[in-house]
Order: sequence, then structure tokens, then C-alpha cells
Amino acid sequence: MSASLLELHDVSAGYGRTTVVNKLSFSVAEKDRLAIIGRNGVGKTTAMRAIMGLCSWCTGRILFEGQDISPLAPHERAMHGLGYVPQTRDIFPSLTVEENLVSGLKGRPRRAIDDAYAMFPRLAERRRLPGMQLSGGEQQMLSVARALLGRPRLLLLDEPLEGLAPLVRHDLLRAFHQMSQDIGITVIMVEQQVKEALAYSKTVMVMERGAAVHSGWSRDLLPDDQALERFVGLADH
Repeated sequence: MSASLLELHDVSAGYGRTTVVNKLSFSVAEKDRLAIIGRNGVGKTTAMRAIMGLCSWCTGRILFEGQDISPLAPHERAMHGLGYVPQTRDIFPSLTVEENLVSGLKGRPRRAIDDAYAMFPRLAERRRLPGMQLSGGEQQMLSVARALLGRPRLLLLDEPLEGLAPLVRHDLLRAFHQMSQDIGITVIMVEQQVKEALAYSKTVMVMERGAAVHSGWSRDLLPDDQALERFVGLADH
């Protein structure tokens, strides 16, 4: 496996006086696709926010390409090559699709937007519409496309399939495969659609109570319904 692109060493994080992530340690290899799964409330989203520097407090060390980024602000981490797509589909609702995409160029030429349209043809068809008029799936596509235009080395996806119809989930997963293979972006995905997340990812980490309780190859966990029931409760998915 490739050298580690991201490493967490005994990271604890939370909000106010509440500890949500507790001494979490793991690493992600370059060009890996890691799925983080677990029941609701175990700290998956907080782990992603800690990597991006968005928790109110965080201890431990976070290394990116061997550099300790723990002291850096979120925008500085973004400049180092981290991209983040939150659950909230963080788009500008009053701006058009194209204006939203322009905001993600980070100094690249405007023609780079064509890359986003090639990956998500539906966005090209709706380029003049304001973000508020898009469906939930289209807003998710826009959020992902805007993040990709910044050419991140590592893309954090927080429940990108949540609340979406199966066909839209399929379109998004196809695009995620394409960006992994064609662009070589490393991906960490938190997702409640466990089977789809495992089918997309190479590696998997299961969280319970703010800590990692299992890690391994996704292909080994995918057919193990008994383990998945124990870890995440298949009846809920």
C-alpha cells in the first residue's frame, strides 16, 4: 500500500465540554478510498470536522503529507489540499450553478468548470438556475463538483448519499469512482448507506463511542452480514 497521506494520532475532539471523538488513531494511504461507518452518534462526523479543523476543541496530532496541520485554521488546511463536503450541502442558494462553481476555482481558469460539467452533465443542463431551485441530489452534485474544482489531494465526504433516491445515489457513486480513477483523489467517506459505501471504498473503519473498533478491507466486510449487524445494525439500512 502507498505511504500515508493522512495520519491521526490520539485525536480527541468535541464541542464545549463534550468529548465526541476519543483518542482516535488511523492513517489513510494516498489514493485510498476509506469508508467510515458506524451507528448514529458515534463520532463519525466529528472525526471529519476534526480533520478539517472545524471542532471547537481538538487534541492530538493530525499529519497531512507528514506535516502537522493541527495548528492550522480550516482555510489553511484547504490550501494544503483538503476538501470537505458537509452533510449540509454547503452551496450558495441565491447564486446560479455556474456562479457556485466559479467560487470553487481557487485561481484556476474559468474553463476548468467544463471538468465539473463533464463529470455531472445534469449541472450543465441547469447552469443558469439558482442553487435553491435544484433538487437535493443536484445540490449534492454541485457541492461535490465545487470541492473538486479546487483540486484537493484529499476529499472528505460526509454522508453524500443521505436522503437521495437510488438513481441519484448511483450517479454520484459513478462520479466518485471516476474522480478516484481519473484524478487520483484520496477519499474519506462517512456514510449510512453501508453496502454502497463498502462497494465503493477500498478500506473501512468502524467507529463506536468515538473510537475505532475495526479496520480492514471493505471487500472482506461487505459480505459479512453478521459483522455488519453487530457494527451498524443492518435492519436500519
